[in-house]
Amino acid sequence: MPVTDTTAANGLDNCTVFPVEEIVQYPLPGYGTPTAISFSPDDSLIAYLFSPDLTLNRKLFVLDPKSGKHDLFFSPPDGGIDENNLSADEKLRRERLRERGLGVTHYEWIYLQDAAVKPELKIPSVSSSPIIDPHISPDGTMLAYVRNNELHMLNLLYNMSKQLTEGANKNTITHGLAEFIAQEEMDRKNGFWWSPDSNLIAFTEVDSSEIPLFRIMHEGKNSVGSDVQEDHAYPFAGGSNVKVRLGVVSASGGPVSWMDLVCGRGGQENDEEYLARVNWMHGDVLTAQVLNRTHTKLKLLKFDIKTGQRQVILQEENETWINLHDFFTHLDRIPNKSFGGFIWASEKTGFRHLYLHDSDGVCLGPITEGDWMVEQVAGVNEASGLVYFTGTLDGPLESHLYCTNLFPDASHSLQAPLKLTHGKGKHLVVIDHQLQSFVDIHDSLDSPPKITVRSLLDGSLITSLYEQPVNVPRFKELRLEPPEVIQVEAKDGTALYGALYKPDAAKFGPPPYKTMIHVYGGPSIQLVRDSWINTVDMRAQYLRSKGVLVWKMDNRGTARRGLKFAGALKYNCGQIDAEDQLTGAEWLIKQGWAKLGRIGLYGWSYGGYVSAMALARFPEVFKCAVSGAPVTSWDGYDTFYTEKYMGLPSENQSGYLQSSVMHHIDNMKGKLLLVHGMIDENVHFTHTERLVNALVAARKPCELLIFPDERHMPRRLRNRIHMEERIWEFIEQSL
Repeated sequence: MPVTDTTAANGLDNCTVFPVEEIVQYPLPGYGTPTAISFSPDDSLIAYLFSPDLTLNRKLFVLDPKSGKHDLFFSPPDGGIDENNLSADEKLRRERLRERGLGVTHYEWIYLQDAAVKPELKIPSVSSSPIIDPHISPDGTMLAYVRNNELHMLNLLYNMSKQLTEGANKNTITHGLAEFIAQEEMDRKNGFWWSPDSNLIAFTEVDSSEIPLFRIMHEGKNSVGSDVQEDHAYPFAGGSNVKVRLGVVSASGGPVSWMDLVCGRGGQENDEEYLARVNWMHGDVLTAQVLNRTHTKLKLLKFDIKTGQRQVILQEENETWINLHDFFTHLDRIPNKSFGGFIWASEKTGFRHLYLHDSDGVCLGPITEGDWMVEQVAGVNEASGLVYFTGTLDGPLESHLYCTNLFPDASHSLQAPLKLTHGKGKHLVVIDHQLQSFVDIHDSLDSPPKITVRSLLDGSLITSLYEQPVNVPRFKELRLEPPEVIQVEAKDGTALYGALYKPDAAKFGPPPYKTMIHVYGGPSIQLVRDSWINTVDMRAQYLRSKGVLVWKMDNRGTARRGLKFAGALKYNCGQIDAEDQLTGAEWLIKQGWAKLGRIGLYGWSYGGYVSAMALARFPEVFKCAVSGAPVTSWDGYDTFYTEKYMGLPSENQSGYLQSSVMHHIDNMKGKLLLVHGMIDENVHFTHTERLVNALVAARKPCELLIFPDERHMPRRLRNRIHMEERIWEFIEQSL
């Protein structure tokens, strides 16, 4: 019988040992929890997406916190989102969102409808003309969406639809859609924004006509012609970016008012390369954040939407780089001021903290401070003068909810924030509209996620939304153990955190053991945290069950440690990250856990890059590497990400050369397994092809595992199982 996703999944039920299928099974043990949690507008209900059968196919449920009753609110009659019924545009958008969920994947509140009433389909979406990025207006009467690259509005009361923009085309001009760079690198998924009063919509016009198309062929298909090719306007490092304009249109239709802003024009004098964020303030005031090409200057602009005229109300510069954020929060009124202002976040002290600004952009002082960072503004109570936020005050491996004064007295030192969450580990929170309670999603190395509703006054328990025992069935059957978190010093004395997965000494004897190092190592990601996700790192646990020691460590350049720690990577990709991973390997050898010549690495994307670089640069220590979807030369990756960390190719030629894997392969002695999807539109398969060409020229062997129908991460279950089987065979033979 051929292996299909269904037969592969069915094989899990009868396994009594740690099967390789467990590595790829979703959700992970303990992670079949509710997601996308939100309060109803009146805070009487809490909605969430959940799969009772612990699959990725989710339905919409609601909880009444007072009664504790859970009800199924909506289940799509046709099953909802499925990988097989999506258009090409929708599939690519799911790649940008890193979305795996099926069934119901998104919802928004309008009003409460009797769950017994049969759902009404307002507007169909078909693969030939899909509805992209629909959003309900703040007053709940309209739905804005993009179809055929134009912005549309559906009146939900009268079921009448209207096209609001015109002039788009299939190839180069779009209205209301976020461009590739915005979605992939800027964490800006939207291309239009409702005004607070629901009368206006701000939107982007994206012009990609100056970007050469990059063609991707579906070479695993049986057919030929246009159906098996994709053309992407992909902006390579050093090349042109898309041009982005910002317009405003009435929700009822009419002429577009264009703001005085065109991003992406290029040129040395242009410091408005990227449209990073768009926000409305009360009174129909539109703001935009624009970033220069080198990521060292950000401007906050305020527009008169009738004339399009602009005013710079804030400008921030940093010689390392500026990290984008979503902390801009409008305030109606500030004490001793005639008008309102806003909350802003800055890393000007080296750590991201909150600052209070008046409506003209003048900074009135810090709201938080210290050698730790704010992660999210969770809620603001202007009447009580309080701001609620999550951050790393209790250490970089944890995340908690805190409360502090919104309007601090400039004549006194800042008061220490009040912690509202209980229990070590990671806390994600959702606060209700009335600022009375919050949902706390809490997990740690020792505890799977549990979800509770708590008082915003002191964090005391109100009710439980979802809780499961520590001995999750799959967890118990597979005898998973949390890794040991260890602190190691980098060459410059910086503290680095690692996680150690030790084989069972009773079964495999004392160390040293064969060792594999799990690497990511790039910006904006932190692997080692006090979180259940590390305990159910199933590849690490699988290798541990085979007698292999697994180590992961966050090198300098990774996330949640401040700007200096992250900034060590500037112009240094493939250098300081790989060197810190070498330090980790040397520590393992010194402690007796590992043995020289029996250490390998594995990683994906940036982690695949660092794995290959470390193998090539330090051949006496590393014996093998599994490199998944690696960037092998930064001139082949996109403008925004690459130039932020490496600068422009024309201004850092030696840096680009030194950071290329191909530059170091003459030193390579160990075994290399390259894994890549051939239709990867993010890190193109070309990266692997260029490395293979260089390896052949240098007469260096490698193994190649390719997936003709996969993108940046394999999605099909049978492909993921096959990949894990080949990876284990490679590790077993190489170490």
